[in-house]
Amino acid sequence: MKVCVVGTGYVGLTTGVSLAFLGHDVTCVDLDQAKVDMLRGGKCPIYEPGMEDLLAEAAQNLTFTTSYDEAVPGADVVFVAVQTPSAPDGSPDLRYLRGAAESVAHALDHDFTVVVNKSTVPIGSGNWVDAILRDSFATREDRPEGVEFAVASNPEFLREGNAIADTLYPDRIVIGSDNPRSLEVLNRLYRPIINQTFTPPTFLPRPEDANAVPLVSTDLASAELIKYAANAFLALKISYANEIGQLAAKVGADITEVARGMGLDQRIGSRFLQPGVGWGGSCFGKDTKALIATASEYNLEMPIVKAARDVNSRQRAIAVERLQDELRILKGRKIGLLGLAFKPNTDDLRDAPALDIANSLLARGARVKLHDPVASERFRAEQPELAPYLSATIDDLFADCDAVVLVTEWAQYLELDWSKFVGLMRNPVVLDGRHVLDPERMRRIGYRYLAVAR
Repeated sequence: MKVCVVGTGYVGLTTGVSLAFLGHDVTCVDLDQAKVDMLRGGKCPIYEPGMEDLLAEAAQNLTFTTSYDEAVPGADVVFVAVQTPSAPDGSPDLRYLRGAAESVAHALDHDFTVVVNKSTVPIGSGNWVDAILRDSFATREDRPEGVEFAVASNPEFLREGNAIADTLYPDRIVIGSDNPRSLEVLNRLYRPIINQTFTPPTFLPRPEDANAVPLVSTDLASAELIKYAANAFLALKISYANEIGQLAAKVGADITEVARGMGLDQRIGSRFLQPGVGWGGSCFGKDTKALIATASEYNLEMPIVKAARDVNSRQRAIAVERLQDELRILKGRKIGLLGLAFKPNTDDLRDAPALDIANSLLARGARVKLHDPVASERFRAEQPELAPYLSATIDDLFADCDAVVLVTEWAQYLELDWSKFVGLMRNPVVLDGRHVLDPERMRRIGYRYLAVAR
């Protein structure tokens, strides 16, 4: 099938490259010429494990352009995967989505094209985009005869750092449209994934337990709500584990054992019960805020979702409080933060806990030292005020520190020979922000071990 993907961020690029790998003829359009030039050269503008390898394997079916007139004509499916950042009131800012829809409408020329909302958009956006498409198409002086199109929703459920696996071996695929023909087209598009009939990438073999992928085929509004409901539930789960973690610390219980005991219940499951400094990234914060904003339009409140957001914000403050309890005075202290990206295997800094923790420490008069094995370059560009605090090496970060906080559980940090750094520190205090270090081992090495929920 001929596919157009609008936007080459995490979602758009992963979608386009994966579909091209499956054999579809894919053109990705992005208005950023520098990004397009980079992709044409086989280089990935984001850090995502395996993406450049998949780019190479899919190259014969993949084109990058800045022109809608090159990308849209003849397309069976047009995915719109542009950013939808939060507006001041919490609702998604849809200006990029509107611009993309208008541009797509002015290039449509196929007998039937499915325009797919791939971005996370408010409930009802499918109808809104459909109206924009039809209004914009009607204003075209050169509009061709016999052109038909319909809007569908196909929410993504990608984990940054695992985006390719989540695309090729997903838990489920959700498609929603009020047009039956659209659902048939998307069913055909995804058939190789649904049936798992494709030959896997050389670097990412099919999991042994991979079976046929469930397809949820529904209406527009339900597909849109599924995305928000799923992300909000995962955010709730993490915040609940963190809330229980605070109680565990008070009563002397081990939160990691509590979480393990809960997770073995098949009704609950073990994933997203990791206590720590809280969630970040582009999805949970934005989507929970948008869900609350949408509910308010219908005079509904979302007290559970609001509580999850409050707990998550509190976790970042607790990390600083734990340091203050231990060191008594933060003014003049050197505090090192290991990890800046909001999670491992990505360079994404959006809503990263490390940013709040660093700024809070600076506001209290502490001196901070920062390190990340992957995200430093992006950090310099996006956080110029904090960039001077970057340490070139891990040794530099530990040197003369009064405490070090493990913020992001990069494998590079978990595999450190921690014993070699004890002597570099002024005070060998380690705050385990993700509950991934062995407390007894750290104490034997000579550290004063702290954790957010211990």
